[in-house]
Amino acid sequence: MDHQQFLTMVAQIAEADPDTAERASEAVLTVLGRHVTRGEAADVLRRLPPELQPFAWSPGSPESFPPEEFLRRVGEQEGTDPVTAERHTRAVFIALRQTIGDDEYADVRAQLGRHYDALLDAETFVPSVEAVVGAVAAKSGLDQDAARRLTEAVLETLAERIAPGDSDDLATRLPVALHPPLHRGRDADDLSRRMELEEFVQRVARRADLPLGDAVRRTPAVFAVLRTIVGDEFFDITVQLPDDYRPLLGAARTG
Repeated sequence: MDHQQFLTMVAQIAEADPDTAERASEAVLTVLGRHVTRGEAADVLRRLPPELQPFAWSPGSPESFPPEEFLRRVGEQEGTDPVTAERHTRAVFIALRQTIGDDEYADVRAQLGRHYDALLDAETFVPSVEAVVGAVAAKSGLDQDAARRLTEAVLETLAERIAPGDSDDLATRLPVALHPPLHRGRDADDLSRRMELEEFVQRVARRADLPLGDAVRRTPAVFAVLRTIVGDEFFDITVQLPDDYRPLLGAARTG
């Protein structure tokens, strides 16, 4: 794939103009080059169009940072917000995979780690944060800001309750903007894998800044949206929750 073909693919996938696609490609490759080892960067460079090779090379030691920091850096380089940076980053990684091949792409994936799967796996649909929050707002009757707080509160509390591996699996199916609450819950000092339902909704209410009764009524909206996103994998989450959690996992209620 030559330079123009690479940029055309990025522009089509990201629904962006050619100049934006070029800035996005340069920004993503620059940040990627700071994360992977020199050896891996060299392997990627050999397969990139010559015009893009300088951006994927960093003279310093590789850094390790989570995907949300990756997107922050891309957005900073592009001059865009994290949501736009995420859309652009996905597009660039799709084009990168087509350019360097599956074997080399697998090596890049291994260096970045499983937390990057939501950005790297082009075969898995990951909705935007606006789509997730909008769906929660529609089901819960909350406005966008309150729906975002509720979504993050449920995710953080859920991550405290379920196995760390399942929390990480859930993160791969959600937009990167929603990864931090999952990570906070997974890494919390006061983990409670046996958290009772009452404690669960109390934590959600406190984090979402909602009255307890509202948290009880509206939390099912978040679980309903999660079910539509993760499909059959939702069972791996719910099987860890006792029967008294079932009212939270059923159809969302509003009002």
